[in-house]
Amino acid sequence: MLKGIDPLLNADVLQALCAMGHGDDLILCDTNFPAEAVARDSVLGYLLRIDAAAPEVARAVLSVYPLDSFVDDAAARMQVGDTPDDIAPVHAEAQAVIDAAEGRSWPLNPIERFDFYDRARRAFAIIQTQETRFYGNFALRKGVIPPTG
Repeated sequence: MLKGIDPLLNADVLQALCAMGHGDDLILCDTNFPAEAVARDSVLGYLLRIDAAAPEVARAVLSVYPLDSFVDDAAARMQVGDTPDDIAPVHAEAQAVIDAAEGRSWPLNPIERFDFYDRARRAFAIIQTQETRFYGNFALRKGVIPPTG
């Protein structure tokens, strides 16, 4: 246990988050996502796990992980079927977490399911959560931390 570090963030996850650079993607996926197979194609090459609901995992990750403010799609969600404007309850909860972490309203863009799989395959790392609600899949692009002073 470390002071100031959310206990959901295990050593493997912290190492991956630290190794990521600006513009790298992190995928948070639900229990139905083909995580093991897709993670083999990721930069990290293996699956990470955090045993909590997706919004809880997002809250923990975003406590140490900056979102990329230079792109429009730094936070994205798997869209519900063929309806990009439908917001599932898990999406609304994650949106509130993202907004709180960034201190402002932040766009959470929809991505069609198969396009989301493609983005996940190119991601740096994939964290499978214990989220059981459908479409509880999110992509978070890493930003930068500005110098102090």
